[in-house]
Amino acid sequence: RIHTSSEQNLQYGWLAYMLGDRATKKFTEYSKIFTVEGNLSSGKGKLAQQIAEKLGMKYFPEADIHYLDRITGDGTLLPEKFNGFCNLERFYNDPKCPDGHSYRLQAWLFGNRVLQYADALEHLLSTGQGVVMERSPYSDFVFLDAMFKQGYIHKRCLDHYKEIKEISICEFLPPHLAIYIDVPVPDVQKRIQEKGEPYEKKVSALYLQNIEDAYKKTFLPEISETSEVLQYTAAEAEDVEKVIEDIEYLKFDKGPWLEQDDVSFHHLRLYVQDKDGVLDPTAIPRFIPEITIGGNEYDKIYYEYRSV
Repeated sequence: RIHTSSEQNLQYGWLAYMLGDRATKKFTEYSKIFTVEGNLSSGKGKLAQQIAEKLGMKYFPEADIHYLDRITGDGTLLPEKFNGFCNLERFYNDPKCPDGHSYRLQAWLFGNRVLQYADALEHLLSTGQGVVMERSPYSDFVFLDAMFKQGYIHKRCLDHYKEIKEISICEFLPPHLAIYIDVPVPDVQKRIQEKGEPYEKKVSALYLQNIEDAYKKTFLPEISETSEVLQYTAAEAEDVEKVIEDIEYLKFDKGPWLEQDDVSFHHLRLYVQDKDGVLDPTAIPRFIPEITIGGNEYDKIYYEYRSV
């Protein structure tokens, strides 16, 4: 194969490591993973982007159901049947859809978040540039928890989700910092009514409250064991200079990142660049009616996809 360009995209491997490619040589003060968390319409994207710009980090917008489409091929968004048979508009219009759509949506979104987090880790380890993300697979469960409490999904879906979450993110390193923007539900509803998509305006206050409760009662206590945590009101999050100042005062003196060396980073980099391997745990062979299709239907969709 003849290369006519000045750059050649080679995949990292053992040879690169043997020739001296070391992650720690590229690391700087902010070679880190930050996630910005919060309820719907809480201003996560704006703050995440501002932090990334101020600290010279890379901004990763929230992964949606088309994340895989956007990073592969020519970026064309594929039809719903190639994207988990789900979409957000249908969820908000009929969250209790009897065909299990709500769980298909959240399971598909979780897979995309796992893939994006692997991309974030790969970017950090290969370039040394830190990443600021909107949400992550570590916080994704807040939506499933809210769905279950609202009666949108069955317990078998909750059990299945917990299993795939446990085996899929266990190979990752958690974010160095989680920033939570605390916006009261009435204010969230007001923002959605003012700027949200038409279908988002149907979301119930109780569903939003359940998301907030899952964040405060489960996610924040759990993530604080391995990551630094900063919490802000909506007004406080507007002052990005104060947020940056708070970040600068953090010691980042806990969590598994402190136990890593170039050898472990080497193995992690090999793992996260294998995107098929990263996604394998999210597709364990369990019969869950909401996400299972027959063999003939699978073959039909598979060959139709290959012909696209």
